[in-house]
Amino acid sequence: MEYLKAFVVGGLICVIGQILINTTKLTPAHILVTFLVAGVVLGAIGLYEPLVKFGEAGATVPISGFGYSLSKGAIEGVKSKGIIGAFTGGLEATAGGIAASIIFGYIMAIVFNPKTKN
Repeated sequence: MEYLKAFVVGGLICVIGQILINTTKLTPAHILVTFLVAGVVLGAIGLYEPLVKFGEAGATVPISGFGYSLSKGAIEGVKSKGIIGAFTGGLEATAGGIAASIIFGYIMAIVFNPKTKN
C-alpha cells in the first residue's frame, strides 16, 4: 500500500508539471523553480507535511520535496541557532542531496560525450 500511495502522490505532482508544460508557455526551468518555491512555501506554512506523511517518497523525491526539505531545515536551524540558522539550516538539511547531484553529475560528464542538437 505504501508503494501505491507514493506512486499516486508522485504521479499527481508529475501530472501537474505536465499540465503546466502543455497549457502554458513556461519553460521547464520556470516550472522547476515554481515547484521548488511551492515546496518551500508549502513546507514553511505546514501544508506539505501531511502530504509527506501520506505519500512519503512520492512527496519527498520530486523537486518540491527538495524545497520542503530546505524550509524544514531553515525552520529547525532558526530554532536551534537563531537567525543565522535560517541561512545554514536549509543547507545542512539538504547537503547530502546537493553533494550527490554534484558528484553524479561530474561522473556522467566524464563517462558520456555530449553532442550538440541540430
